[in-house]
Amino acid sequence: MNINSFKLFCDVVRCHSFSQGAKLNGITQSAASQAINHLEKEFGAQLIDRRRRPFNLTAEGELCYEGLCDILHRYETIKAGIGSLRSTVSGLVRVAAIYSVGLHNMNRAMQTFMTLHPRAKVRLEYLLPGKIYEAVLNDEVDMGVVSYPSESRGLSVIPLRDERMVLVCHPGHHLAGKPSVSLEDLDGEDFVAFDRELAICKELDRCLRVRRVVVRKVMEFDNIETIKQAVEIGAGLSILPEPTVQREVERGDLASVPLADCDLKRPIGIIHRQRKVFTPALTRFIEVLRGDAGRSAPAAAGRPGA
Repeated sequence: MNINSFKLFCDVVRCHSFSQGAKLNGITQSAASQAINHLEKEFGAQLIDRRRRPFNLTAEGELCYEGLCDILHRYETIKAGIGSLRSTVSGLVRVAAIYSVGLHNMNRAMQTFMTLHPRAKVRLEYLLPGKIYEAVLNDEVDMGVVSYPSESRGLSVIPLRDERMVLVCHPGHHLAGKPSVSLEDLDGEDFVAFDRELAICKELDRCLRVRRVVVRKVMEFDNIETIKQAVEIGAGLSILPEPTVQREVERGDLASVPLADCDLKRPIGIIHRQRKVFTPALTRFIEVLRGDAGRSAPAAAGRPGA
């Protein structure tokens, strides 16, 4: 028995899948099955009931899973502690982020981090919000960057920044030249909305409902870039995070107007597994992100996930 087989077993259980657990550990499904068979022989007990799909853990398997997770946590704590004694930060940081945090923002943070710590690396992928939560819970990534982050069983949140929401419209729209608008000014207007299952849509709908404002939702999209394109052709108004439209406003493709008497903001935060052992590299990368959070930069909100 070794740490690798412990991690493999815990990954298979956490993912409820031999193939996914094998993939996380860089081995074949057959090799994963053989390794767990060997583990069962070592303990002298059946740990996984394979007769059902998805499989179930036996009572011995439940006990084994809890114990091995604790051993892995202790091992990672020791490893991180040893690493913190070294002056050089190294290793891989695995990050998943929603697209609309901005390719520019994340790339800048990565460049800053790797300039400060040339022996460390960051692997960044852009995913839909739900996929990020799954990836963090399954330990496929070390951290996720999402909007409207929510703590849940097994997850903790580190606040990053709040982005002010503004009215966005075509430059020729009758509201475009105003110094500010109220939500009531949007009553009866054509509105390009977010898909209703997204947290940002639910928050906007709540605010409009409280103010008894009714808009005509002419289109619904799951990403900011497509909403901006619809607004650019005059399909309707929208309410978007100010940093995500900065470039278009500067070019004159869109107009943004502050919302009066309405402190609408989109929170951005980092999610990570509870009891996650922060390696020195992960700790330093989060410090870079939090330091960068106060800086305003145009965002490239190019794909799904608000």
